[in-house]
Amino acid sequence: MSGKLINGKEIGEIIRQSIQKEVNDLQEQGVTPGLAVILVGDNPASKTYVSNKQKSCEQIGIYSELIELSADTTEETLLNEINKLNADPAIDGILVQLPLPKHITEQNVIAAISPEKDVDGFHPESVGKMILGQPTYLPCTPYGVMKLLEYANIDVAGKHAVIVGRSHIVGVPMGQLLLQKDATVTYCHSKTPDLVAMTTQADILVVATGRAKMIGAEHVKEGAVVIDVGINRDENNKLCGDVDFDAVVDKVSAITPVPKGVGPMTITMLLFNTLQSAKKKLTQDK
Repeated sequence: MSGKLINGKEIGEIIRQSIQKEVNDLQEQGVTPGLAVILVGDNPASKTYVSNKQKSCEQIGIYSELIELSADTTEETLLNEINKLNADPAIDGILVQLPLPKHITEQNVIAAISPEKDVDGFHPESVGKMILGQPTYLPCTPYGVMKLLEYANIDVAGKHAVIVGRSHIVGVPMGQLLLQKDATVTYCHSKTPDLVAMTTQADILVVATGRAKMIGAEHVKEGAVVIDVGINRDENNKLCGDVDFDAVVDKVSAITPVPKGVGPMTITMLLFNTLQSAKKKLTQDK
């Protein structure tokens, strides 16, 4: 058996076409959705991510604004920039690219973003509403994974989902979203004593650790669905995930590749959230 590829690039494109149609409809009503991205410092990976987000906005007609700040920018200066964007009617979504320089407290920055413009879904209010199952902006990567499962016709209800990784950006919200769709969820992390014993129980295995190829064939149950959130470089400087794709692909029923798996969905759901914010504003203005 060779696992079905869940192609995030193709699924993301389908969703983006739908977003673009709605953006065009809004523009006919005099509203152009706007996304502001703040980049602090010159982290090469962050610059690449930001550039990809800007290109994606441009392709579907979302206004994009980039604020670049030097690595020695004070926290106060950054918070002032966020406050300006909170008050700017042309901006529907605000994203501060992480990670931030060590002298800036990440939580202070996230909390400063207006919940109405928190298209990353990281604000404490957004997180609380997500856990309670109330309408809010969902964090883009876990939301993208849920869309991948939906478009691949994988029903998670009653399935045992195992999450490897407990970051607040991916792992923790991923489990909550699966739980809300009636999966039974287990979290694994660096202190889990017998990882193989846990992961081999998974009908759906989501891996988000940032460690190249740490999940091999011995970690995966026959016929499982594997979602690989990781983006790493292997010993040959080739892009790879947290899962050893070649080792597990013949054992699973479905798997996301790296690249063209989860990655494209993260930006797609960011565009989706920005669109939703613009639509809410239009409703409130009427």
